[in-house]
Amino acid sequence: MSHRTGKGSVTAARVVAAVADIMAVVIGLWILMYLLDANRANNLVQFVQEAARWLAGWSYDLFTFDDAWARVVSGYGLAAVVYLAVGHALAGRIRRY
Repeated sequence: MSHRTGKGSVTAARVVAAVADIMAVVIGLWILMYLLDANRANNLVQFVQEAARWLAGWSYDLFTFDDAWARVVSGYGLAAVVYLAVGHALAGRIRRY
């Protein structure tokens, strides 16, 4: 059975990759804001923190380093890397079909 790469599958793959990228950027932005001690009373900072916490809910408290910055970088960073890896792998798979 042969598969043809159609325009729809390429578009779907691009959407999946873009969503994974956006998720990773939001998490990365929160890590950056945390490390730079962004004003947590700011609405944008609160929004990014809440979005990142939701996206990384499964991993943000996974590691128990003594330093808070290390917990944030490792827990949220792991989620960002997983989203990128899984999202782009899935996009590649979709693109092939």
